[in-house]
Amino acid sequence: MGIFKQRAPRGFQHQYIYVDERKERLKEIEERAKRDLGMNPPKEATAEERIRGKIVDQTTHLKRQQENDAPIPTKRLILILALLIMILLVLLR
Repeated sequence: MGIFKQRAPRGFQHQYIYVDERKERLKEIEERAKRDLGMNPPKEATAEERIRGKIVDQTTHLKRQQENDAPIPTKRLILILALLIMILLVLLR
Protein backbone atom coordinates (compact mmCIF):
# COMPACT_ATOMS: atom_id res chain seq x y z
CA MET A 1 0.00 0.00 0.00
CA GLY A 2 1.71 3.15 -1.21
CA ILE A 3 1.07 6.58 0.22
CA PHE A 4 2.03 8.44 -2.93
CA LYS A 5 0.80 6.00 -5.57
CA GLN A 6 -2.81 6.17 -6.62
CA ARG A 7 -4.35 2.99 -7.98
CA ALA A 8 -5.57 3.09 -11.56
CA PRO A 9 -9.17 2.06 -12.18
CA ARG A 10 -9.79 -1.29 -13.78
CA GLY A 11 -10.19 -1.15 -17.55
CA PHE A 12 -13.47 -1.95 -19.28
CA GLN A 13 -13.45 -5.44 -20.78
CA HIS A 14 -16.16 -6.21 -23.32
CA GLN A 15 -16.36 -9.68 -24.84
CA TYR A 16 -17.98 -9.71 -28.28
CA ILE A 17 -20.49 -12.51 -28.79
CA TYR A 18 -20.98 -12.60 -32.56
CA VAL A 19 -17.45 -11.83 -33.73
CA ASP A 20 -14.88 -14.38 -34.84
CA GLU A 21 -11.56 -12.81 -33.80
CA ARG A 22 -9.50 -15.50 -35.50
CA LYS A 23 -11.22 -14.87 -38.82
CA GLU A 24 -10.67 -11.11 -38.57
CA ARG A 25 -7.01 -11.56 -37.60
CA LEU A 26 -6.45 -13.84 -40.61
CA LYS A 27 -8.15 -11.29 -42.86
CA GLU A 28 -5.84 -8.52 -41.54
CA ILE A 29 -2.76 -10.66 -42.14
CA GLU A 30 -3.94 -11.45 -45.66
CA GLU A 31 -4.59 -7.76 -46.45
CA ARG A 32 -1.18 -6.75 -45.07
CA ALA A 33 0.54 -9.42 -47.20
CA LYS A 34 -1.31 -8.25 -50.32
CA ARG A 35 -0.33 -4.64 -49.61
CA ASP A 36 3.32 -5.67 -49.13
CA LEU A 37 3.27 -7.49 -52.47
CA GLY A 38 1.67 -4.50 -54.18
CA MET A 39 -1.63 -6.21 -54.98
CA ASN A 40 -3.74 -3.81 -52.90
CA PRO A 41 -3.39 -0.04 -52.50
CA PRO A 42 -2.04 1.16 -49.12
CA LYS A 43 -4.58 1.29 -46.32
CA GLU A 44 -5.78 4.77 -45.45
CA ALA A 45 -6.39 5.91 -41.88
CA THR A 46 -9.91 5.45 -40.58
CA ALA A 47 -12.04 8.39 -39.52
CA GLU A 48 -11.53 7.46 -35.87
CA GLU A 49 -7.73 7.51 -36.21
CA ARG A 50 -7.81 10.88 -37.99
CA ILE A 51 -10.10 12.39 -35.34
CA ARG A 52 -7.93 11.02 -32.52
CA GLY A 53 -4.87 12.59 -34.13
CA LYS A 54 -6.60 15.96 -34.44
CA ILE A 55 -7.72 15.90 -30.80
CA VAL A 56 -4.19 15.12 -29.59
CA ASP A 57 -2.81 17.95 -31.72
CA GLN A 58 -5.29 20.45 -30.30
CA THR A 59 -4.96 19.72 -26.58
CA THR A 60 -1.88 20.71 -24.64
CA HIS A 61 -2.21 18.12 -21.87
CA LEU A 62 -2.35 15.23 -24.38
CA LYS A 63 0.70 16.60 -26.18
CA ARG A 64 2.53 16.80 -22.86
CA GLN A 65 1.46 13.26 -22.01
CA GLN A 66 2.85 11.98 -25.32
CA GLU A 67 6.12 13.81 -24.68
CA ASN A 68 6.34 12.34 -21.17
CA ASP A 69 5.80 8.83 -22.55
CA ALA A 70 8.83 9.26 -24.82
CA PRO A 71 12.00 7.49 -23.66
CA ILE A 72 14.60 9.48 -21.72
CA PRO A 73 17.47 10.61 -23.96
CA THR A 74 20.70 8.72 -23.34
CA LYS A 75 22.75 11.83 -22.52
CA ARG A 76 20.36 12.77 -19.75
CA LEU A 77 20.35 9.20 -18.46
CA ILE A 78 24.15 9.09 -18.38
CA LEU A 79 24.27 12.42 -16.55
CA ILE A 80 21.81 11.22 -13.92
CA LEU A 81 23.74 7.98 -13.40
CA ALA A 82 27.03 9.88 -13.05
CA LEU A 83 25.49 12.19 -10.44
CA LEU A 84 24.12 9.26 -8.47
CA ILE A 85 27.51 7.52 -8.48
CA MET A 86 29.21 10.70 -7.30
CA ILE A 87 26.69 11.11 -4.46
CA LEU A 88 27.20 7.47 -3.40
CA LEU A 89 30.98 7.90 -3.38
CA VAL A 90 30.71 11.02 -1.22
CA LEU A 91 28.34 9.29 1.21
CA LEU A 92 30.55 6.19 1.55
CA ARG A 93 33.68 8.15 2.53
